[in-house]
Amino acid sequence: MEVRGKRLEVRDKCLYLHPQSSNIFVFCMRETILIVDDEKGIRDFLEIYLKKEGYRVNSASSGEEAMKLFGNNSYELVISDIKMSGMNGVELLKNIKGINPDVIVLMITAYASVDTAIDAMKAGAYDYITKPFNVDEVKHIIRNALDKKKLEAENLLLKKELKRQYGFSNLIGTSSKMLEIYGLIRRFAETKANILITGESGTGKELVARAIHYEGNRKDKPFVPINCGAIPENLLESELFGHEKGAFTGAVANKSGLFEIADEGTIFLDEITELPKGLQVKLLRVVQERNFRRVGGVEDVSIDVRIISASNKDIDNEVKEGRFREDLFYRLNVIPIHMPPLRERKDDIPVLCQHFLEKYCNELGRHIKKISGEAMGLLVNYRYPGNIRELENIIERTVALESTDIILPETMPDYMRSSEVQEFGTSEVQADPDIMDFEKAVENFERAIVLKAIEKADGVQKKAAEILKISPRSLRYLLQKYGIEG
Repeated sequence: MEVRGKRLEVRDKCLYLHPQSSNIFVFCMRETILIVDDEKGIRDFLEIYLKKEGYRVNSASSGEEAMKLFGNNSYELVISDIKMSGMNGVELLKNIKGINPDVIVLMITAYASVDTAIDAMKAGAYDYITKPFNVDEVKHIIRNALDKKKLEAENLLLKKELKRQYGFSNLIGTSSKMLEIYGLIRRFAETKANILITGESGTGKELVARAIHYEGNRKDKPFVPINCGAIPENLLESELFGHEKGAFTGAVANKSGLFEIADEGTIFLDEITELPKGLQVKLLRVVQERNFRRVGGVEDVSIDVRIISASNKDIDNEVKEGRFREDLFYRLNVIPIHMPPLRERKDDIPVLCQHFLEKYCNELGRHIKKISGEAMGLLVNYRYPGNIRELENIIERTVALESTDIILPETMPDYMRSSEVQEFGTSEVQADPDIMDFEKAVENFERAIVLKAIEKADGVQKKAAEILKISPRSLRYLLQKYGIEG
């Protein structure tokens, strides 16, 4: 049964399942209420009535007694008379709010003291009820107050979940290049200036765009992504800018475009270089004027939106070749951010591997403890033409296929193992100077020699160092460099 995004009542609990994650947020349905009144009849009446309504109820005959109960128990709502001997209701309200500003306080008052109740509301009371009671009104006020509190709590948790999903926690890495990216995100999160993110496919450009949005002052407004290359050209203008009823066949009603939906928030134009030339002109006007017309419309629609664009192509070359407007490029490229390919941030590969290992073990119900040293060596030395997306797919595959509790090199894809040296002092790497990366070839050869020496020495590092004619310290460096368990 599909239940995501809905509430499930389980006995006295309300379970909220986040629509796009496995997180379950739990809220107590049987809220606890504290009644404070120096008239026993009022206390007894409210206690009996509210218990019948399903609430847990405590009562106190004075403000001083209420403070003792409040200090030792947790209450969602407090109902207090305003006029009491000793500590009055307004004083109790201020003391309670000083301890827990989120608790709901309702004041009880007589008709003649409504002005005092209004003053109490200014001091933080949610509402007031008047004597003699209208039980339906009391029930309605209490339920509305508690529902509002519950909704605020849910919204807060969902915002934290969004922050977890799209904030810095999803940008993983401690290499110097990634630290530089984090600095740029913090620096530009609050700006209205247009941002252009470049980098190869799979480097995490959308993650950076989302992090910028959710770190900034627009985080409570929409983040609207669109892949400019994934929508047919004849539909793209309507998707971006909307259309008026009757603008074309099938336009049976007015439709808001993605720019309108993103108003006050952020629109992310992925693969911006795929935008047709005709739409580049219209986008230029939006960027400059912050307004546009719907397809078939005659009135301008004004918007306040931050534009973040991205491309995996050499956009300078696209401009030179005439496929992308130079004036639009300069308007979008106010703040450039370049995402490095994974092969240029190899220090981050082990931590990325660990992250994806934990993710897919949880998703697939596997219990794999770690990645072996040899398997990690293959992962670190691979070139990753598909970047982080390819690494994630490799880890998902190996988690699904591995039959032991450790990821072994045999589980790695064949193409990752094909360049591994099998015999000491020889290499199966084909040194084609037109396509071979010299540094990569040297690293593969060096790693294979170390592996063979460790094997010949039966894992004894000192003996392996003697075979290689290097110091034990140098060997330890090489073992650490290539993730080899010696």
